[in-house]
Amino acid sequence: MGAMGADTYSPNTVRYMAGADYATWRELWLSYQDFYRSEVSEEVTRRSFDHLVEQSDGMVGLVAETDDGALVGFAHLVFHPSTWSTSTYCYLEDLFVAQPARGSTVARQLIAAVYSEADRRQAARTYWETQEYNGAARSLYDTVAHKTSFVIYER
Repeated sequence: MGAMGADTYSPNTVRYMAGADYATWRELWLSYQDFYRSEVSEEVTRRSFDHLVEQSDGMVGLVAETDDGALVGFAHLVFHPSTWSTSTYCYLEDLFVAQPARGSTVARQLIAAVYSEADRRQAARTYWETQEYNGAARSLYDTVAHKTSFVIYER
């Protein structure tokens, strides 16, 4: 982590994404894609950002910002109906913390903000998935949620 220590990156604020965040958010978004060895088109990137900022189509974007205004992480939420509840569910689709801020409290603070937003919207369930090899994230997730027995399939 270096001489500065993880606490240097504790966000002062977790807040909703704003239009002015695009350039910095995009840098984080590209790093997130690199982490998962994925690539998303610029069209999808821009459209997703717009939905997250406008909070449209059930999407909500949160960012972690240090007291000097640097964005060090994000959480992208999708609220959707369920056949199992009269309330919506909150899907945490993306959670990312910039490399220098990993090991700090940023991810935990983002998850707490996700839970607060889900509670505010009266979501019956908040859930997410991660790669099996993402051990660092999973060690945090084990402390803030419980692992289910579901296996994910996709086409």
